[in-house]
Amino acid sequence: MREQDDSAAPQVIPVKVYRGDGRITVASPMPGLEPEDIEVDVTHDNRIVLHGGLRGTLKGANRVVEDEWTPGPYHREYRLPDHVDGEMANVTYGNGVVVVALPVSDGTRPARLIPHRSGMARGEVTGNTGHPVRPFGERLNEAEKPADAQAMTERIERGLQR
Repeated sequence: MREQDDSAAPQVIPVKVYRGDGRITVASPMPGLEPEDIEVDVTHDNRIVLHGGLRGTLKGANRVVEDEWTPGPYHREYRLPDHVDGEMANVTYGNGVVVVALPVSDGTRPARLIPHRSGMARGEVTGNTGHPVRPFGERLNEAEKPADAQAMTERIERGLQR
């Protein structure tokens, strides 16, 4: 059961922002939350807003002895360096870190994004990672594949030929 304390001031969280081929990736720690506690918004004025709600802090009859950290609430707004397509973004949450992959576009399309759990303490990536979703079975041509995907495909194909 979750306890809410609306009087708690949000903790400002740090971000790491990466610029790669055709996408911007934003990563930020939000330890102690579940994906359903996190909201990510891409706004029309080219900002990303990361917000994590407060989780229950006491279990049963426990008494707080030291209180230097709480699992939320978290909040951060960041102006993105380029226009992005929020509707094609991908959000994952795992190991206490929310990661947002945003495809760069000609103009910003705002969106509210829903995080997906990325596995139990594995950090594996799920979803479309900021690339357009294709119908099942449709393959990317070689120019569309990221370098790491090309290398993985080659390793798999070499393994199948043995």
